[in-house]
Amino acid sequence: MTPSPSPSLTDLLHAAVTAVGGAERPGQVSMAQAVAEAIGATRFIDQDDGGGEAKGEHAHLLVQAGTGTGKSLGYLVPAIAHGERVVIATATLALQRQLVERDLPRTVEALHPLLRRRPEFAMLKGRSNYLCLHRLHEGVPHEEEDGLFDPFEAAAPLPGQATSKLGKDLLRLRDWADETETGDRDDMTPGVSDRAWGQVSVSSRECLGASKCTYGADCFAEAARERAKLSDVIVTNHALLAIDAIEGAPVLPGHEVLIIDEAHELVSRVTGAATGELTPGQVNRAVRRAAKLVNEKAADALQTAAETFERLMELALPGRLEEIPEDLGYALMALRDASRTVISAIGSTRDKSVQDEDAVRKQALASVENVHAVAERIVEGSAYDVVWYERHDRFGASLRVAPMSVSGLLREKLFTERSVVLTSATLKLGGDFNGVGASLGLAPEGMAEKAGANDPTMPRWKGLDVGSPFDYRKQGILYVAQHLAQPGREAGRADMLDELTELVQAAGGRTLGLFSSMRAAQTAAEELRGRLDTPILLQGEETLGELIRTFAADPQTCLFGTLSLWQGVDVPGPSCQLVVMDRIPFPRPDDPLMSARQKAVEEAGGNGFMAVAATHAALLMAQGAGRLVRASGDRGVVAVLDPRLAKARYGSFLRASMPDFWYTTDRNQARRSLAAIDAAAKASE
Repeated sequence: MTPSPSPSLTDLLHAAVTAVGGAERPGQVSMAQAVAEAIGATRFIDQDDGGGEAKGEHAHLLVQAGTGTGKSLGYLVPAIAHGERVVIATATLALQRQLVERDLPRTVEALHPLLRRRPEFAMLKGRSNYLCLHRLHEGVPHEEEDGLFDPFEAAAPLPGQATSKLGKDLLRLRDWADETETGDRDDMTPGVSDRAWGQVSVSSRECLGASKCTYGADCFAEAARERAKLSDVIVTNHALLAIDAIEGAPVLPGHEVLIIDEAHELVSRVTGAATGELTPGQVNRAVRRAAKLVNEKAADALQTAAETFERLMELALPGRLEEIPEDLGYALMALRDASRTVISAIGSTRDKSVQDEDAVRKQALASVENVHAVAERIVEGSAYDVVWYERHDRFGASLRVAPMSVSGLLREKLFTERSVVLTSATLKLGGDFNGVGASLGLAPEGMAEKAGANDPTMPRWKGLDVGSPFDYRKQGILYVAQHLAQPGREAGRADMLDELTELVQAAGGRTLGLFSSMRAAQTAAEELRGRLDTPILLQGEETLGELIRTFAADPQTCLFGTLSLWQGVDVPGPSCQLVVMDRIPFPRPDDPLMSARQKAVEEAGGNGFMAVAATHAALLMAQGAGRLVRASGDRGVVAVLDPRLAKARYGSFLRASMPDFWYTTDRNQARRSLAAIDAAAKASE
């Protein structure tokens, strides 16, 4: 009997798109074909699409897919068709949920009759995202600061009652533990505070391990790992992907294909995972946890080192430490040596008088090991690390260390032994992929083949921009207020606030205000609340989710805020017809990590400003401008109240990174257009 032919990619994509109630788009088809080719699924590529034989090396692909392209199906269909295990890493909870709860179930069902198999899929996160049954039932190992009472007992002095927000959260968690199948924090609605969750969760370092834990057989985190091992598609996040790459001990099952969605976020997430921090509170906590487990001499040495470090941190001024001051160096060496001694002592002594000894020991060891690792890293003084002090009004001073660049790490850990597809609506900055590619450790596009031939460790890749189904030039206007004064360091620019007021009036509300600082957002909100009757919502006054829901529900409302709004708002329709950026979002001149990276590029003979500051700003502006057009019927204006976008030499680079809106510097044109869009929206309401 002749076997039936394999289904074509076109047939598979059509089935999946139909299942989710969508329509095929040229960009989506182009993306799916490119992904199939990159991961070696050539048998699923139509014969006439130019696909050739699969190469014997891993191919990598960067795909820019604009809003509305349907990029999730653009990579899911070829990845599932390929037949090998695939890991999908996203940056946001919203996309993880969309994939696991909507896109994957429908796609699997749609492809099942054609592929004659039903791929399994699962979500996997870091251990601290799952409820720990040991913590829930046995409690947090007691410390001097909070060991006087059981938080669950204190939460409910009378049956069914709780005395505080923490107490109520803890009681809800105890009830939820009996209901949940996953133990995943994000499945709990409504959620609980970080403090409450910290009482019932553990990090991977604090975990006793399934074999030693009384509750190991029912562990939610272990169950999630087992599901992942048996799955064909694993949905995870950038943070866990970073840990998998950095720590060397794999936390993700082996896989042939890696797809990174929201890839514009990857470098910052990996940098965050590779950043170490020391604070006096953190060090003192390690001392308290270890004191009851080691001999008096070892405990006293760590206590003395902690006190010296705390005294120095009281005098710390924010900023980069290009050289470690002598007194700080001695303090860190003392911390390093004392913590090393404590680690050895914890491992060699047992004390059955300590209640829940294994958990207490594991928690103490995790705290002291972190102190040792960060202190040792800073003392070693790698030329590839940046060290700086930070000071927070609420939390005090901290000492931080981060890699100057993660490009080498990503090149080595990410692009070997698997095919990688990176996709986002914003990967081309200034008109090409080279800026993002360089941050990932990739040679410039067009030179990758040559570089790979000379250096086998240099990944070979190609970039593809599949565009957007939206007609940006007809749907949106980019207005730059070039008549305004160049912004300085102050938050309340009078001419900018006047311009903003007039624009919001012309738009009839309907405004998303993206500000470069929280202080600027607060100043603008207070000022416009005094000038206009339009409701002004301000980030921080309610939860972000509630603010966005209110903004979407009332078209006359405005929403002002900072960084998370630049990338996290999806409000199609008449509620968002004006997106305002108060200034070009360059990193702060005193940002230790950004300024260090800029200086390093300059010392290597490059243009540090363009490679670091302008690239950072371009990414944010592309993301911010992308908030305007979210559906085919959307119309509106992106207004940038910073004349440098029109006048400065780097302005064209920034504009080329944004959607291709119709461009103007005519303030009257902008107002007339907003008024017309407002009138049309009101007529249809």
